[in-house]
Amino acid sequence: MSKHPSLKSAGNIRKKRNVLKRFERINMLLKDGRWQEGQKVLSGLPKTKPEE
Repeated sequence: MSKHPSLKSAGNIRKKRNVLKRFERINMLLKDGRWQEGQKVLSGLPKTKPEE
């Protein structure tokens, strides 16, 4: 059984996400040197802008 043609091109369209997941934000902070390995934050991480 094959996919309908309208569903095949849906994977090619990608918008830039403006909300990052927690691990993505921590990875960005580590790369920028604003986060130390093992550091704990109970509520709220520093703000980061998503990569383009």
